[in-house]
Amino acid sequence: MTPTIAVFTKNRTNPAYAAARLGAERTAARLGAHVTHYVPRQPDDVAEQIALVERALADRPDAFVFVPVHDTALDDSVRRINAAGIPLVNILNRLKAGERVAFVGSNDRRLGREVAEHLFRHLNGRGDIVVLEGVPAAVTSQDRMRGFEDALARFPGIRVAATRAADFQRDTARRVMREILAATPRVDAVLSANDVMSLGAIEVLEEAGRLVPVTGVNALPEAITALKSGRLLATVDFDALKIACIATEAALRHLRGERVPAEIELPAQIVTDANCQPWDKPLEERECPRWEDVVKAEG
Repeated sequence: MTPTIAVFTKNRTNPAYAAARLGAERTAARLGAHVTHYVPRQPDDVAEQIALVERALADRPDAFVFVPVHDTALDDSVRRINAAGIPLVNILNRLKAGERVAFVGSNDRRLGREVAEHLFRHLNGRGDIVVLEGVPAAVTSQDRMRGFEDALARFPGIRVAATRAADFQRDTARRVMREILAATPRVDAVLSANDVMSLGAIEVLEEAGRLVPVTGVNALPEAITALKSGRLLATVDFDALKIACIATEAALRHLRGERVPAEIELPAQIVTDANCQPWDKPLEERECPRWEDVVKAEG
């Protein structure tokens, strides 16, 4: 029988999750499996994701590839998946409860620190910045913020003029950035926890004629275009497509009885206009990494 993988992502508004769904589909097709997607209609809605878990359990998939919309609110749902005996591979946002075959992601704290340090060096270690965080309950946002704080501790000349949650959403980032500009006389740069918020902030800054360096995370195609045009200073290759490719293969290898590492960390690097060529392509043209390369890199 064809294995079925239930893939849970957080919303349909963030292109990073579209990339994750594409990666899961591509790997499943290559390995003779089928993917069913479970996505809240309301972005990052806890109650809806809980209901989707119940629906998936009734559908009896062979495995879950799962990113929770909240760091703890899905704990009971994960325990129900465990009790049903269905293996789960956790991606992107690390679960804090229940059992999993593996976690597949990147080191968010480290990538947050590195992109912040890149921005602060660009500012010559001095300036007033705005920080846009994602969904406060998302582990990725929490860890990236810790990385930002690590960098701030090393650059005492950088002052945070404002910190606001923009929920990893472009429209929210636009609204928040307008409010910040209305209340903040000086903004020398924007440090953002993902590309979607960065792009929203850039649009508002351009409307106001206040052009300052902005950084993001995800290396999405639109962010690469912004890098090439000078509208975005830097992003980070936190590639949800690659992560989902590896996670889906991990689930299928586990179903075949193969050993799967409990932790699989994909490297992330700073992407600028000087090195962006490998990412300068649509998501559909980006390649999944080979399992052997990633797991070998893990040692």
